[in-house]
Amino acid sequence: MSKKLRWGLIGASTIAREHVIRAIRANDGEVTAVMSADLARAKAYAAENGIPGAAASLAALLRRDDVDAVYISTTNELHRDQAIAAASAGKHILCEKPLALTLEDAKAMVAAARQAGVVMGTNHHLRNAGAHRALRDAIKAGKIGRPLAARVFHAVYLPPHLQGWRIDRPEAGGGVALDITVHDADTLRFVLDDEPEAVTAISQSAGMAKSGLEDGIMTTSRFRSGLLAQTHDAFTAKYAETGFEVHGSEGSLIARNVMTQRPVGSITLRHKDGEHDVEFDRVDLYERALGAFHRAVRGEGQPAATGEDGLRSLAFGLAAIQSARSGRRVDIAEVA
Repeated sequence: MSKKLRWGLIGASTIAREHVIRAIRANDGEVTAVMSADLARAKAYAAENGIPGAAASLAALLRRDDVDAVYISTTNELHRDQAIAAASAGKHILCEKPLALTLEDAKAMVAAARQAGVVMGTNHHLRNAGAHRALRDAIKAGKIGRPLAARVFHAVYLPPHLQGWRIDRPEAGGGVALDITVHDADTLRFVLDDEPEAVTAISQSAGMAKSGLEDGIMTTSRFRSGLLAQTHDAFTAKYAETGFEVHGSEGSLIARNVMTQRPVGSITLRHKDGEHDVEFDRVDLYERALGAFHRAVRGEGQPAATGEDGLRSLAFGLAAIQSARSGRRVDIAEVA
């Protein structure tokens, strides 16, 4: 491998164009090729984004000597085979969430990376936000005493250019639970340094999603420490703001507009001495994530969110879906 980490993009995606390509370059990496099943699309995407190579097949991309790592941002049902092929080719892997549609498939991906000795990460961007890192630090410092409850507000409006398969292809892993609820699960795990054990959920189809997919879901979960958490996720809330709250025995942390890809929002700490603003860094989330990944490839630590983190968030999302469909509480161990 050359000193500069060289990336191949598996999928000519919006998220790569808007966030990941720039973050790779900001960390002294290079994007050398992009793959799309439509070669004309791959070539056009490459030209638009200053990428020298284009490929129409996974095999062609993985054969390239100038690709050390791959970023997988295709539809969810394709992740498993693409990741396993990349691992077999000796390429490091950053995969979009959810890792796969089943835990069995996700575990196979993680095992393949481990066996091949390559780094594997999950692109859970929110744990890289300065806001969520500040929340985690405040809790660890005892600012609110013992955490008792948490609430996540992550109902947004899915713009038309992103709707597509997310609202009309269940076989591709569409629906809000695998798109947004998995992010909530990872962020709760990260901020609280705790593990969810059981989930109860109710979902809705409010008119955007087709084919029986959910476009809104609320969950209540119990964590190992005894903490209770609520989440609300939707594709249909045009005017909502997002938020993350943690309420403890000695105070509360209230974060607003922090469930986003941008380093924005605010945090308020409330306790016996009144209200105080909590400052946090405004580092780009993807630059931080790609920086951690590059260091992991060099043998310095691990990705911001590992493959195992992706497994745990997927288990939560699948448990929420099972609960909503069955009308009962689901222990995460049942799907893990």
